Amino acid sequence: MDGRSLDDALGAHCAGLNAADGALAAAMSYGVLRDWRLLNALLDGMVKRRPPALAAALLCVGLFQLRSLRVPAHAAVHATVAAAPVLKLKGLRGLINALLRRYQREAEALEAGVPADPQVRYSHPGWLDRAIEQDWPGRGPDILDRNNRQAPMTLRVNRRRTTVSAYLEVLSKASIQAMPVPGVPDAVTLAQPMAVDRLPGFAAGDVSVQDAAAQLAAPLLAPGPGMRVLDACAAPGGKTAHLLEMQDCRVTALDISPARCESLQATLDRLGVQADVRPADATTPDNWWSGEPFDRILVDAPCTGTGVIRRHPDIKWLRRADDVTALAERQQALLRALWPLLAPGGVLLYATCSLLQAEGSTVAASFLAGCPDGAELPISDHGWGEADTHGRRIAPGERDMDGFYYVRLRKRSAGD
Repeated sequence: MDGRSLDDALGAHCAGLNAADGALAAAMSYGVLRDWRLLNALLDGMVKRRPPALAAALLCVGLFQLRSLRVPAHAAVHATVAAAPVLKLKGLRGLINALLRRYQREAEALEAGVPADPQVRYSHPGWLDRAIEQDWPGRGPDILDRNNRQAPMTLRVNRRRTTVSAYLEVLSKASIQAMPVPGVPDAVTLAQPMAVDRLPGFAAGDVSVQDAAAQLAAPLLAPGPGMRVLDACAAPGGKTAHLLEMQDCRVTALDISPARCESLQATLDRLGVQADVRPADATTPDNWWSGEPFDRILVDAPCTGTGVIRRHPDIKWLRRADDVTALAERQQALLRALWPLLAPGGVLLYATCSLLQAEGSTVAASFLAGCPDGAELPISDHGWGEADTHGRRIAPGERDMDGFYYVRLRKRSAGD
């Protein structure tokens, strides 16, 4: 593993593949990373000395196919052995063939020999396993298991163009099965994921792909007509667009990356909504702020992404324990820098797609302790998530949602 995200690596190496081969390559890549420690434990149970790292990785691909894909066993073995010369492992073809065929013969015994340690069974790094168990007492194994399940494809219906009920009818006529998401008014979940270019109305702006948990942000912020709204960490733009689909408000959308701002603008153009998109660092408002206060601020802060591991299993292996501290400090810096920009009586929504309290309620508590004009604005129980010490959190897989954290903070006004 070279530190790149899996999405970037697949984009670089699968560009020339047809749709079917690209989908198979993605399924194998995501699956191997999802089960990485378990697959390696199976391999260790079959050898006295581990093969070279690249050969071990290829064997994990073969084992994953035999365990989890609807591929004939002989085809999985043949394809894996055939890949060896391509990877300059020609001399190990015999070993690879022998080990995969042994797994075919002895799968039950080999699976039973895998250590019962949750870090192995659920393929999570030790630091993350311990952090989840600490923050979700008694629920650790269940959350690790949920992290390894494939996430559904959920859409957000653009209420400026259609309604959920009308769009469900469109899908039904196209023989696409889908259902609404209770408590998330603009959400539709597909029975089976599909390419966006096959979605009716996608190019025209009728729908966007967005997890149901992420669709809670705009209703929680609830801007009124004409309000000034700041989306401080806006790319890729789903929450920015949702705010504008919901209400005629004036949105300033920031992202530190100019390239991501271009992508964000393309999303807004497709959906037929407008915002003031700026490539800027939200922690340095002197460089971009006009001085006019915002009525609403959304801080969808950079985080470890531990709540979306089921969509991005490489997060398990790319993140380190030290990242949590660094990202929590970044989140605090964002809140401190942006709070002075909020109008009295205004609301700031702080959100992360993290399962860790260090990137959620702990940050909120620390910020409020040093913010005399700030108070938590409670989030009512709408049937999703659970109350944390501050705000609410969602476990991955709950109502088919990603893991998420939300807290609303209100700036006191003179009359309070």
